[in-house]
Amino acid sequence: MAERLSTAEIEAQLAALPGWSLVGDRLEQTFRFQDFLGSIAFVNRLVEPSEQAGHHPDICISWNRVTVSLTTHDAGGITQLDLDLAKVISTVAAG
Repeated sequence: MAERLSTAEIEAQLAALPGWSLVGDRLEQTFRFQDFLGSIAFVNRLVEPSEQAGHHPDICISWNRVTVSLTTHDAGGITQLDLDLAKVISTVAAG
């Protein structure tokens, strides 16, 4: 099982993850798109990297917005898995 990171460890890595915020025991970012189809296309692009990582985000879709939340439930907070997946999600969003 991945180990929970300290707030200092998380904040140090967040500096390299623009747009991501620490919200309680989660990393969170809201991505905006032109419409619902853009939102769904983005979510679909998250499937493969999430499956490859064996780690899955919580996703909330609201027409042209997708809020992605990451936490490691087994560890009770944020682990390196969450930060690594946040990097991948940011790359997917930029692509």
